[in-house]
Amino acid sequence: MRSTIEALQAFESAVERYREELGPLRMEQLLAKPSEEEWSVGQMVVHLIRSAQYMHLRNVDQCIAGGDLVLAGTGVKTENGKAAFELGSFPPIRIRVPASPQYTPQQPDTKEQLIEGLRDVWERMKRTEPELIRAPLENTVPHPSFGALNAVEWFLLIEMHYRHHFLQLERLKDFLEI
Repeated sequence: MRSTIEALQAFESAVERYREELGPLRMEQLLAKPSEEEWSVGQMVVHLIRSAQYMHLRNVDQCIAGGDLVLAGTGVKTENGKAAFELGSFPPIRIRVPASPQYTPQQPDTKEQLIEGLRDVWERMKRTEPELIRAPLENTVPHPSFGALNAVEWFLLIEMHYRHHFLQLERLKDFLEI
């Protein structure tokens, strides 16, 4: 498993790539969807920002603090979870979740909203990494597919998740013909 410092460096590179990819896109390109069931580039970036801020990093904080959601030594990682952390990445497959108001990201209002959101996640990651040393390894919070993850694993998952969505970004760029 990679170190949290290595993951932070890789995350910085991922954020920089997203920012560069967003740069030349016009608002109508950010909002364009290949089909009703698929997301736009803007929705994908909103998803990355929101999942990091409101799921992954929130669960890191829970593991550090030992909050109500923590399974203190009682959680188990699933086979999917074990495989992802052994590989250091998600499998290179499309993961489809049915559209729903709770899961489908909103379209962004502006490109600046996306750039600022990516910057905010990067800043929070930099602040969080040194705090990971305080998180007891037995403190876990369950992930819907990967099972019980501790603070370090939730932290590492963020970079893996951003990297995984590069596949979607490439499909969307092909759709936009750029």
